[in-house]
Amino acid sequence: MSRMRAIIGSYREPNVVSIRLIVGIALLARDTKSARLSMTVDWIWQHENWPHFCWQDRQLLPKLRQVHRNLGLLQGLHLSAHNTTLAHQTHALDTLLANVVASSAIENQKLNTQSLRASLACRLGIVEQSPYPTSVRSEGLAAMIVDVISNDEQLTLERLLQWHRWLFPADDRRSHQIRVGQLRGDEPMQVISGARDRLTVHFEAPPREGLEEALATFVDWFRSSLDEPSLDPVLRAAICHIWFVTLHPFDDGNGRITRALTDLALSQADNQSISLYAMSTVIFERRADYYRALEQTQRGGLDVTEWLVWFLDTLNVTLEQAQQSCTHALARNRFWLLHASDQLCPEQVMILNHLLDGYTQDGLPYISASQYQKIAQVSKSTATRHLTDLLEKNCLENEPGGGRNTRYRLKLTHDRSDNSK
Repeated sequence: MSRMRAIIGSYREPNVVSIRLIVGIALLARDTKSARLSMTVDWIWQHENWPHFCWQDRQLLPKLRQVHRNLGLLQGLHLSAHNTTLAHQTHALDTLLANVVASSAIENQKLNTQSLRASLACRLGIVEQSPYPTSVRSEGLAAMIVDVISNDEQLTLERLLQWHRWLFPADDRRSHQIRVGQLRGDEPMQVISGARDRLTVHFEAPPREGLEEALATFVDWFRSSLDEPSLDPVLRAAICHIWFVTLHPFDDGNGRITRALTDLALSQADNQSISLYAMSTVIFERRADYYRALEQTQRGGLDVTEWLVWFLDTLNVTLEQAQQSCTHALARNRFWLLHASDQLCPEQVMILNHLLDGYTQDGLPYISASQYQKIAQVSKSTATRHLTDLLEKNCLENEPGGGRNTRYRLKLTHDRSDNSK
């Protein structure tokens, strides 16, 4: 069993638990009924030995080995699939964009992705054709995420407060309802759901009194644990996540800043890979499980093994999805390399890219002449001529046993004789 000194409070982002529920963070639970509800719950931060976490190495070590193996595989695949500076930069931009959008979506916050992409591209030094207009909000989000992955300065409370200011710019209507760039007020902080007469308290944060000291302890740990040889850096990121989200230091935005901190910890573990995968996208896909794992941990004891298992499993899924994306990019690159000298018309290129991007017909990776005609917006005879040409050039092959309604699929493997065109 491993043990470490830390402080964790308990926090939970808006839940998805039931149909009629008003889900969200109850920022201002002032009435006595809410206070009575909260007193009946035993939270992790109420335990006598509260800052001391422990976990079971036997359950974690196989999953940790898999994480590090997947990280190594992903790096190798990425180098093969994105072997130019532009390809690497574009992939990093797409990944970071997906991560920020998903982290906001977890909180039911919608972003203007085009505006955010333009802001991120500018800060990453990527020149895009016809960039979309940026906004104060997109500039703030871009500034925060670039600071997370590129700033080598040590974590401080002021840095966290600056992230909060970037998250809630002055033109955001919510910035007038919360304390922006400040710690939360004295009101009890709860996460609740349910009808007004049947409220469920999913989490209550530690009291406001002592929050400065608790954050100072967290920041000191975050800085000193970076060089702690007995703490695996991936486990450090998982501990960082549950610890900070439990402290819940702000009126709003705690989940997004928690996930940004987790990305910072992961980037410190391996700054080569952090822009290659987007963990928030998988957390969003598993949002109900995410909330459940947090609540179970925050209602439990100081053994956080189950939370660490959930985090490692989710990270492994994230890395495996990123590997699949790289494998797909490799197949795409190889396909176009093989057909670089083919004289294809724009409609043929468009259809081939559709298929390479995963186009399916009736759930299968095929396309028929009628679908070709519809997508490419050409006549029936032109579609037939194009498809015959693609068959002759070994870009496509017939579906086995197609009969009258022949369908076509990509030809991704080639004999030597195939290339003697």
